[in-house]
Amino acid sequence: MREREGISYMVRSVVFLLFAAIMAACLGCDNRKQRAIPVADFFAAPERTNFRISPNGKYIAYLGIHRGEKNIYIIHPDGGNAEQRITSETEAGIHNYFWANDDELIFTKEKRHDSVQVFAVNRSSLAVRHLMPPSAVKLRWIPPARVINNGFLISLNERDSAVFDVYRLRTDACKKELVAKNPGNIIKWFADLDGNLRLALASDSVKETMLYRDSEKDAFTPVMSNSFKNSIMPLGFSGESRSHIFALSNIDRDKLALVEIDVKTGREVRVIYSHPDVDVDHGGYSNDRGEMSYASYNTWKQQRYFIDKHTEHVYRAIGQKLEGYEINILDRDSARNRFIVRSYTDKDPGAIYYYDLSKDQLAKLADNGPALNNCKFAEMKPVSFQSRDGLQIQGYLTMPLKSKGRKPPVIVYPHSGPSGRNKWGFNPEVQFFANRGFAVFQINYRGSTGYGKEFWTAGFKEWGGKIQEDITDGVRWLIGEGLVDSSRIGIYGAGFGGYSALHGACFNSELYACAASYSGFTNLFTYLKEIPPHLKPYLQMYYEIIGNPEKESDLIKAMSPVFHTDNIRIPVFIAQGGKDSWSAVNETNQFVQKLKKRKIPITYILREEEGRYFRDEENRIQFYTELGAFFDKYLK
Repeated sequence: MREREGISYMVRSVVFLLFAAIMAACLGCDNRKQRAIPVADFFAAPERTNFRISPNGKYIAYLGIHRGEKNIYIIHPDGGNAEQRITSETEAGIHNYFWANDDELIFTKEKRHDSVQVFAVNRSSLAVRHLMPPSAVKLRWIPPARVINNGFLISLNERDSAVFDVYRLRTDACKKELVAKNPGNIIKWFADLDGNLRLALASDSVKETMLYRDSEKDAFTPVMSNSFKNSIMPLGFSGESRSHIFALSNIDRDKLALVEIDVKTGREVRVIYSHPDVDVDHGGYSNDRGEMSYASYNTWKQQRYFIDKHTEHVYRAIGQKLEGYEINILDRDSARNRFIVRSYTDKDPGAIYYYDLSKDQLAKLADNGPALNNCKFAEMKPVSFQSRDGLQIQGYLTMPLKSKGRKPPVIVYPHSGPSGRNKWGFNPEVQFFANRGFAVFQINYRGSTGYGKEFWTAGFKEWGGKIQEDITDGVRWLIGEGLVDSSRIGIYGAGFGGYSALHGACFNSELYACAASYSGFTNLFTYLKEIPPHLKPYLQMYYEIIGNPEKESDLIKAMSPVFHTDNIRIPVFIAQGGKDSWSAVNETNQFVQKLKKRKIPITYILREEEGRYFRDEENRIQFYTELGAFFDKYLK
């Protein structure tokens, strides 16, 4: 009897504990929507990344973690989704890879001592071959990234650190063969659908020239030349005409349009698609078939103009299963029947899926942010305002979910670049700030790309001038709209955004309560002097966009925060890596010492082993923890 009672008691206890655990989990999910989400949940590296499907569609590869390093895993979708790890790297994880064919994958490992290595691994035998011995060079892949006739193209700056020659890396002989020697001015190479090197872009830093040849036996000849402001950006060769390419071009127009060009004559054959308000983006080109499936462009959200009916059908079929989500097809098999798909919204990091068109089946492969599941995030809304000189400026405003009955503090978040632009989607930094009660204001100031040539060039030599005025005008517009607390405004950014934050601290201390810079530039003389060798062909272009330090030293000095620290009256946060090639640590140290001497509150994070941005997860999480604490202290 007592034994039965004991068993009954144990059963009741187990049931109670299970019920309590379930209730705690449910309450945890509800509370999680309200509380501050842990920093690591936003910025920890995902365990599964870089999904790629084999040409025959039978295998899905991805990078997963094994003994602390990234390795290649294979999923068998036709075999019950069985998984298999095919590499065993434990000292240096895999950095990049692609399917060479259905049986072999090519990969590179994370750099150790600036050494690049290229390997091949067989998915069945797991045999690994060394295709290229260690070399202290930079490597650039040349698409199409697949093995054709036992070889694929790469470019290396092995002979001269400033220029990239092209080699064919042979998978059968495990050696590289020189295909084209860079005369010193080639900035980009292009192969045709058969893997033959037949197109190049040259630059004298101000003018760009397109060069073409009919075969690898012929010499390259110039086809057309343009100022770098007038761009032709090749996407790839056409599968229908040997001498035709698809490209983005703003020649004789303000906005980049999708066009077809005859590279024998340099003549624009046709305009495939253009948009009146924004540039057409990269995307939609199929380098295995040599055709355009769609034209992509960003107004306030990404949109597509479909050219290929099959691709449109695939997107619509997937869209019906992921209603309310934006979707991007990341990879597909050669038959266009099986796909790797990414989903997302502004309030959801989304997931990676496998889609089988013939079965109309969608299967989740991984969450983009599994730790953020069931969390409630803020909406990213488009805004626009007029600058003081009448230019229409676009941007985004993300308001926190709860502001405790008063106007929220705001973090102004200029994007890096300055070329590039903010786009709609899930941004971990934005949602990290919003989750902690801050509004986030993102501005696509003049000089941003995506809005046409005139808007982009309006930012030339205005790094410390009208670009910063656009940011200031945006903040004043935001205050005028009555949406945020004007006494609690901070500014934060990385790269150029960090430079803008320091510039704001120097020249707008009355507007901001604090400023934070992540690898921001303090001295533009140093920035222009320290341009890496492989970017030297762009030097004159940098001078035209920023200013010439020899001929316009007054301009450069006026724009550089390091010369204006006496104006700073607000707390400053600075984070930098010791190996950052764009911003000298000793100058950042001097900047920090100047502020300390004047008793300006300063938080300084220096990681000697890091580059421009922190790659080590522990360093990254500590950085965001201290950044969050900084804004909590000075804006709340």
